[in-house]
Amino acid sequence: MTERQFSVVICVYTEDRWEDILAAVSSVRTQSLPALETLLVVDHNERLLERLRAEFTAPAEKVRVLANAGPRGLSAGRNTGIAAARGEFVAFLDDDAVAERDWLRHFAAGYDDPRVMAVGGRTMPAWASGRRPAWFPEEFDWVVGCTYRGLPPGRVVVRNVLGGNASFRTSAFDAAGGFATGIGRDGDKRPLGCEETELCIRLSRALPDAVLLIDDRAVIHHRVPAARERFGYFRTRAYAEGLSKALVARSVGTGKGLESERRYTTRVLPAGVVRGVRDAVLGRPGGAGRAGAIVTGVAVAAGGYLLGTVRARRGAASFQVAPIERLPDEENTGKRSTGEDEAA
Repeated sequence: MTERQFSVVICVYTEDRWEDILAAVSSVRTQSLPALETLLVVDHNERLLERLRAEFTAPAEKVRVLANAGPRGLSAGRNTGIAAARGEFVAFLDDDAVAERDWLRHFAAGYDDPRVMAVGGRTMPAWASGRRPAWFPEEFDWVVGCTYRGLPPGRVVVRNVLGGNASFRTSAFDAAGGFATGIGRDGDKRPLGCEETELCIRLSRALPDAVLLIDDRAVIHHRVPAARERFGYFRTRAYAEGLSKALVARSVGTGKGLESERRYTTRVLPAGVVRGVRDAVLGRPGGAGRAGAIVTGVAVAAGGYLLGTVRARRGAASFQVAPIERLPDEENTGKRSTGEDEAA
């Protein structure tokens, strides 16, 4: 296999995750397939920006610290990293996650087929309490940014990769543009998502022959803080997912926008409820809680979707797609413009 060059983008926003950020960078440094560079993109936090620039000064570390060149939020931060990337491929790692040693090598293997434009991996939860809460259903692990029950195992073709553990050919962004702003995470606001879903559907439309894969050997471990182990966060995140899905459907249509979700809600989740009820009958801990959490999660996500649909139709909710404008290497400072065109 030809050695491939990856730029790894880690978007950061708070000093509260300082140790997590250092651990994430360290996990990139120890990859069996060395990264060309690690790009730390700081989301409108001058103190964190200066602290990271002081931390990573040695050229041998291959770490560049950039300021988010767009509006506040994860999507614009990722776009800043893409614009500055020098690699043929761009990989994304969450700032509170660590990658296993062969993470990039498994990504690289997927690109032996020139039609492959994106490869994602498996994200495992690292619970702050040390173990999964008994009531928390594996079918809803996407609530905490992790791979959930219902995704097929192995290396498989998918509609979209999951953004916190994913890679793309850099040329994919030339064809489809960057991540849409106004749809994903924005600091401490409601935990929205789905920006990677919208991008992947847009990419498949721009390049109809494009193949998107998930390879579950490309593993990262994602920290789940205690606050996200609580049922209140579960409800809030599920509701926000419904709002986000409404924006995606508004952009790309309900056919593609809800294609995977139909199978998930009609097959995976009912099976999860049955398992929970069965476990409850057999006296196993957490069975009733898991069944109830699945029903609640579906209900609040549906409510978010309905409200989001109404807002989108009224024009109260919109997002923009940023074309990626890369500059020559010597100008790659992270302060370039990532101009935005109205898309919805």
